[in-house]
Amino acid sequence: MDSCLWVLHRYSPFTLPHTEGLNALCFQQRPLFLCVRRCPGVRCFARFYLSLGQCDEELGEVDEEDCCQNPQYGYQTTDGVCRSCGSPVWSPWSPWSQCNVPCGEGVMQRNRKCFGIEASECEKPKEKVEMIPCNGTCCQSPCPGNTHAHTIPCVPVSVAGVWSSWSSWSQCSSSCIPEDRAPIRYRRRTCSNPAPSTDPPGMGCHGDDNENQNCNNLPHCPVDGGWGSWSPFSSCPVTCGVGLQESFKRCDNPAPKHGGWPCPGEGRRTRICLTNTHCPVDGVWSDWSPWGKCTSPFPNRVIRCSKTGGGSQSRERRCLHQAHNGSICDGDGLTDTRVCYDVSACHLKGTWGEWDSWTLCSPPCGDGSRRFRRRLCNLDYSDYRPTIGLKKEPANFSGRPNEDCGPLPDGEKRTQFQNCVGAPACP
Repeated sequence: MDSCLWVLHRYSPFTLPHTEGLNALCFQQRPLFLCVRRCPGVRCFARFYLSLGQCDEELGEVDEEDCCQNPQYGYQTTDGVCRSCGSPVWSPWSPWSQCNVPCGEGVMQRNRKCFGIEASECEKPKEKVEMIPCNGTCCQSPCPGNTHAHTIPCVPVSVAGVWSSWSSWSQCSSSCIPEDRAPIRYRRRTCSNPAPSTDPPGMGCHGDDNENQNCNNLPHCPVDGGWGSWSPFSSCPVTCGVGLQESFKRCDNPAPKHGGWPCPGEGRRTRICLTNTHCPVDGVWSDWSPWGKCTSPFPNRVIRCSKTGGGSQSRERRCLHQAHNGSICDGDGLTDTRVCYDVSACHLKGTWGEWDSWTLCSPPCGDGSRRFRRRLCNLDYSDYRPTIGLKKEPANFSGRPNEDCGPLPDGEKRTQFQNCVGAPACP
């Protein structure tokens, strides 16, 4: 639901404000009326912590558009959720959860969140949750199903009470010595270290549970502090976005002395200042694209399966979200190039190696979640030169060859699958 309001303002033809981008409607009459769309303010904060998703250093209530002129800021609306003014970016992965079953096979999960303006625009938006299998360990003794547990009968005995240590001395009953009598202070103790038993009854503690003492060395009666005048507000401390001006007053009219109370309330007040200028938004690199096809530098020359004719391939990336005179992305450029041999569909012999690492559970929820791993075929590239070109750059092998590692040992399959047991239901 749109919570914005339309507010009617009356202007003369010579005081009409700039209305570009305000969803405003102007009537060609004099005096002139302007209908302007206004949205409720948000709580604006000078800090947004990506790892926690939390705001800090509140500035005050302003329009969301004004607050987010600085991409380092965050804001809260009426739902209480803190949001970032920055470009959409993933939070760090959370720690792995505990195993979701106490005994047997289960799963652990971790998640991340997308923060920033237009938070749905984070790259790979579906990869919010990851999951791996785990084995729960029994946390009880004995474990469920153990039939050998036994108990020993308890015979009650009486317990005599013992005094606890004395408490610290209380404050004196007066902050200064009056004329008639000295104030007192006291301390207490309880019969609780241990307390006497009730069944069967134990003996109580002997002696007094409190002790009093006169306060004979108090200072003069105190003088409470009083506030002085407010100072002028400071200048706006920022050149873009939203800033905070400060004004101070001192507790010196009079100053507290002889133990008197300091001035009540705050000695600092603030107000928001608007620069109406958007802060620079620095660019961030996208992920590299996959490597392109390995091709010869000479037109129409085919290098596929050639052991002497190398080529090159490239990949690209983009500088995203740079705006308002922000810095362009650091780095060596938009394109990366390397030398290569094209081994697409080439027949290559090899030997069977170790198992590759297990993949993550897919999907990361639901009963059908599982993971897999593959036996590696270590291909023999010894017939290829290890470097390419006059610069002798290290060779890379591009494409998917026809692997020939012979039959698997003992009739094994090349791919192993494993169910992810105990996965939670998908939302």
